[in-house]
Amino acid sequence: MPRSHADDLIYDWNVHETAPPEGRAYATVDDETLRDGLQSASVRHPKEEEMVELLHHMAKLGMEAADIGLPGAGPHVVKTVTRLAKEIRDQKLDIYPNCAARTLVQDIEPIRKISEEVGLEIEVAMFLGTSPIRLEVEGWDVDHLLRTAEAALQYCVDHNMPIMFVTEDTTRTPPDVVRKIYGQALDMGAQRIVVCDTCGHVTPDGTRALIQFVREVAKDHGKPDVQIDWHGHQDRGLGVINSIAAYEAGADRLHAAGLGVGERAGNTPMDQLLVNLKLLGYLAPDRNLTDLMEYAQAVSKYLDVPLPFNYPVIGNDAFETGTGVHAAAVIKALKTGDTYLANRVYSGVPADEFGLEQKISVGPMSGKSNVIYWLEHHGYEANESNVELIFEAAKSSSRVLSDEDLHDLAKRSEQPA
Repeated sequence: MPRSHADDLIYDWNVHETAPPEGRAYATVDDETLRDGLQSASVRHPKEEEMVELLHHMAKLGMEAADIGLPGAGPHVVKTVTRLAKEIRDQKLDIYPNCAARTLVQDIEPIRKISEEVGLEIEVAMFLGTSPIRLEVEGWDVDHLLRTAEAALQYCVDHNMPIMFVTEDTTRTPPDVVRKIYGQALDMGAQRIVVCDTCGHVTPDGTRALIQFVREVAKDHGKPDVQIDWHGHQDRGLGVINSIAAYEAGADRLHAAGLGVGERAGNTPMDQLLVNLKLLGYLAPDRNLTDLMEYAQAVSKYLDVPLPFNYPVIGNDAFETGTGVHAAAVIKALKTGDTYLANRVYSGVPADEFGLEQKISVGPMSGKSNVIYWLEHHGYEANESNVELIFEAAKSSSRVLSDEDLHDLAKRSEQPA
């Protein structure tokens, strides 16, 4: 029987004593692709039916929640949000919808109307800029923030609407302001508070310190178990690691968007986040991510976002090798029939856990074992003449040969001289 014992074959320096951290529920996620993700200056705004399809991809991957729009932006968004809410209702999608809103009654009222029309609870994600630099630009002070938030919070309480209270630019907001703003929201009934790295400013150490501080604020206001979300951006390329740090420090739900789309450098990439949470043991063990590629391809197609060839896990080259030594090891593992070996001997991410597989290519850095494997894998005889023909063609090429090129060469070698 093939060996598939991780403890025997891989020493893992990443292992924690407990996963998730002791006493913690597994991490959950909120997909921001259809709202915050669309703020990117370069994406195509998807059609309504394309957004519906993306919603189904999210549900298939087990996304616990999704931001389905900002109805306060106008009738066109009200129409789209209503359509998405009805899809969740009618298809019984196991995904909890939320809608963004400025912390103003005029933005929250359309959410209430949609919720009542559709008969579906929608979480109100009201956001308010709190950093000193934002206050300076807007001419606000903290008292203005508290008055503004109070009116919006009271409207939600009066209409029995679930509250997700969001502070923008939390990672550049002083502790006393964080305490005042969140304290008021908690006292007025917010069920969830969201900590935001709106400008992609913070590091993992800063993330941990801030989440721990916010958790203490919640305890001080008699809400030790309030749900805390983390919403990160990619300006320093730290979206994924900051999200992991946030969860380890006490955040419950993590926000991200497919392929990291979003304003400026984008949001935390949902696909990369899910992969890392899975490998760390921070997602529920039965969470199935084999449809991750379908989700990513749909985001790429409908938002017109190119997928780099070397993008982790779902890029074209992520599990492909054309190098002689590396490919030889993968081929030996494949020939044993042990997928555990084949998916790990030269990969830090097991392809099969994400519905993918190893691919052996043939190019200028390949050995003959690459050629032999490719021929056999595609139903050709790996005799000396066709192996030599393809090997020489690969060595004289400036790049990896395409499958079309290889098929042409293999068929040519089979023709009578």
